[in-house]
Amino acid sequence: GILLTGPPGTGKTLLAKAAAAYTDSVFVATNGSEFIEMYAGVGAQRVRSIFKKARDLALAEKTNSSIIFIDEIDVLANKRGTHKSSHMEYDQTLNQLLVEMDGIRNDDKIRILVIAATNRADMLDPALLRPGRFDRQVKVDLPDKKGRLEILKLHTRNKPLDEDVDLEAIARETFGFSGAHLESIANEAAILALRENKDKISQKHFREAVDKVMLGEKLNN
Repeated sequence: GILLTGPPGTGKTLLAKAAAAYTDSVFVATNGSEFIEMYAGVGAQRVRSIFKKARDLALAEKTNSSIIFIDEIDVLANKRGTHKSSHMEYDQTLNQLLVEMDGIRNDDKIRILVIAATNRADMLDPALLRPGRFDRQVKVDLPDKKGRLEILKLHTRNKPLDEDVDLEAIARETFGFSGAHLESIANEAAILALRENKDKISQKHFREAVDKVMLGEKLNN
């Protein structure tokens, strides 16, 4: 397994999708909260079910590899014994995931890679991080200036930009922004231009969009 850690909005899910496309693997996505249920045994059954689904889809697609992506895995894989109520159900669900990731099946035709994402790696059970399970941890951090510029180019390639638009200046002014923030800036700038009945998005719209994403909606005093 591979554990992606980092702040929200940095593209952990996109990285998992890209890995599946690059390796011609079946991609199955889920969320940690989908496994947690008040009824005993339901969570463990859902773990078995998603691994079975990954194998069945790979066989149907005639490929020998599958990627299971679990977002917010800290909900599912919290340290065992920390839940005061219904802790046995949480622990049973996590135990089933540990068993599935042990790789004890020797007749499997399908190779399964589990990619998980979290921004709370400190909460995960140590058994999940041992070699053979999530022994690869990849830090997905906030983009630097060059990364922010490339993300802005990506999200503005289908938008009409005015000649005065300087994406490098916007990238320089958005230190600490995630990929999701930058996508929001591009969309907000387009909305501001539309409100003014402009055919193209100008630098003024981008600067206003940055202020809105950072500080919120402008208020009339």
